[in-house]
Amino acid sequence: MAKVLGIGGVFFKARDPKRLATWYATWLGLEIDSSFGGAHFRPTSLPEKTCTVWAPFKETTDYFDPSMRPFMINLIVDDLPGALRQVTKGGASLVGDPQELEYGTFGWFIDPEGNKVELWQPK
Repeated sequence: MAKVLGIGGVFFKARDPKRLATWYATWLGLEIDSSFGGAHFRPTSLPEKTCTVWAPFKETTDYFDPSMRPFMINLIVDDLPGALRQVTKGGASLVGDPQELEYGTFGWFIDPEGNKVELWQPK
């Protein structure tokens, strides 16, 4: 049987893809590849003990609130408090307070297009 080996990408619609990509480059340091307008995350550039999670949520979940989108993106960061300050300066609204769990600290914001984004700083 063929098997899935990992997440090959996160693809979503945006009202203004170039503007949103520029926002992420400016406020979170995403290196945007101009050939396709997105970013590459190579396994060798990720911190040890991190992974990409694939998880369907119940249709009734409120975990993505206050976004009205049916998805949420999780990004690994090296400095959660700094990243949250940066996105706030860029006009994002923070959602709740950061939470520390056994595998790291998490914080959330709503980006300029209304997407809820979870930031994860691994331990």
